[in-house]
This record gives sequence, structure tokens and C-alpha cells, in this order.
Amino acid sequence: MVSNEGPDTGVAWHHGDPAREQRALDRPGAVVDRSHRGVLTVSGPDRLTWLHSLTTQHLESLAPGVGTTALVLSPQGHLEHVLYGVDDGSTFWAHTEPGAAPALVGWLDRMRFMMRVEVADRSDDVALVWSSGGQAPAEVLVTRTAPDSLGGTDWFVPRDRLAGVLAGGIAAGTWAYEARRIAAGVPRIGIDTDHRTIPNEAGLLGVAVHLDKGCYRGQETVARVHTLGRPPRRLVRLQLDGSAERLPEPGAAVTVAGDPTGRSVGFVGSSARHWEEGPIALAMIKRSVPTDAGLVADGIAASQEVLVDPEIGEHVRARL
Repeated sequence: MVSNEGPDTGVAWHHGDPAREQRALDRPGAVVDRSHRGVLTVSGPDRLTWLHSLTTQHLESLAPGVGTTALVLSPQGHLEHVLYGVDDGSTFWAHTEPGAAPALVGWLDRMRFMMRVEVADRSDDVALVWSSGGQAPAEVLVTRTAPDSLGGTDWFVPRDRLAGVLAGGIAAGTWAYEARRIAAGVPRIGIDTDHRTIPNEAGLLGVAVHLDKGCYRGQETVARVHTLGRPPRRLVRLQLDGSAERLPEPGAAVTVAGDPTGRSVGFVGSSARHWEEGPIALAMIKRSVPTDAGLVADGIAASQEVLVDPEIGEHVRARL
């Protein structure tokens, strides 16, 4: 096993053969240890109506076992937190980015007021495993499948049973998982986004943002940009020059190829070497950059694939 560095420290980057591990994710039986992610629960009879009022997602009638994704926005509509959740009929389970659970749980706890809900950080006793398919082991507490779960399933597992669950599958590392995610164009909050990102820029309308629900914090910005169209920036997938020996650093500048000024038009998020497509990345760039323009990401030549239409708005429906 080769360990990770950066935001995925603490879990396996790969197990010796990254290309084989990536191919294994296309077949049932592969498992990825994602136990470094934060896990939280919300229980109580008011949990769904309460979460519905606080987040971007329509949750008040969420059926048990149906996976969902919800965002917490700032009053200005910027992304602050993400919940990848599922309700089991009595408890809403969610995972979020590594290290983000304490702040998210703290914010939710302050929003309880007189509602009959209990919020708990379960990161110390519950771990996350991603499975490419197949029967979930008996140890799994709850499963989540959603449009952004990359064709697989999230398993919430007691941390003291994690080793046994992982041993029962074909081990793949986060290299394989991240390459699959980037190829699918699914952004990672906090890496492919920054403190200024609004959901419209990241292709999250319809996936993590419900456009026909009541008020929530930050809704005015989302609704205004959706109605008028043309968000300030847009998420793209980059096909990087395969001759480069390195990948771009997260947060590095993106420029337009051939621009003598070298002005930054965005930043690189996550990147990986895909077993079929070669080096790929996600980037957030200005809406005004032509969709056919060549780009340079951290000094590496790249072509762009449009993930968010620069004209996206009510007149141009999101591709879900």
C-alpha cells in the first residue's frame, strides 16, 4: 500500500497497480477506503424538514434509502459545506470532506432552535467505504447511491469493522477513485471550488441544488444567476499534455495558450492520471474564455471540455 498525502492523508493512494485498480472499479467487488472523510448524523422527528429549510436540497419528503446531495451556502450564495446523505427512516446519515465535519456539525447545532433534532459528529466511530457494486456486507449500517456516487455505492461502516469489510473486496486506492471522479466531471468541494464559488459555476444545479423549493440561505444569488444566466465562472475538464512528467498543483493558475500577457483566467483543482484518458484535471475558469481556447495549467498545455455551459441559466437547462 502506498499512502496518500494532502487532503486524502490517512488512506491508501494505491495498492501497487493503479491502472489495474482503476479497471477494477468498472466491475462489482472493488472497494476504496475513504475512512478519512467526515461522517455525521441528524436524528429526530424534525430532521428532514429542518435540513430542507437550511440547505439547497428538497429533503422534507425524502424517502428512506434514496441518496441525495445538499449544500450549505453563505448568505452571498458561496459554497461552505456539502452533505452526501441518505435517510434510513429514523436518521439522516451524511459524509463530507476530511476535517470538515466539526465545523459543519457546529453550524448545524447552532441552527437547531426549538426543532426536535440531534446532530452528531460520527467520524470517530463510523467510516466510509466506496464499493463498485455487489452485496453489502452485514456490517454495513446504511448505503447511499446517488447521481454523484460514480456508479457505485457509499457504505457507512462501524470503524471497528472497517478492516474486515475492506478485506472482503478487491482493494483499490484513492488514485483510482479520484481518476474516475475527474473523468466523470464531478467536482470536489474545497478542491475544485474556492471561497467564491457559487453552485451555478460548478454544475451543481439539479444535482445538489433543487430549483423549486422554499427559501434557504444564499438562495437569492443562486436564483438570480439562474434566471439571468451566465455565471461568472465555469467548471471545465482538462485533457493535459501527456508528455509532462508531473501533474498541476491544486490551486495553480490557468492561462490561455498564446496570451502574451500570461494573465490568469482561473485555477486548477484536482488532477490524476487516468488509465485510458491519460492525465486529466478539473479547473474553474472565467466564463468569458472561449470554449475552444487552448489552456495552460501550471505550465502544462491542456485542452478543455465544457462541463458548465457559459450561457447556462433558465434559458439553457442543466445537463444532469
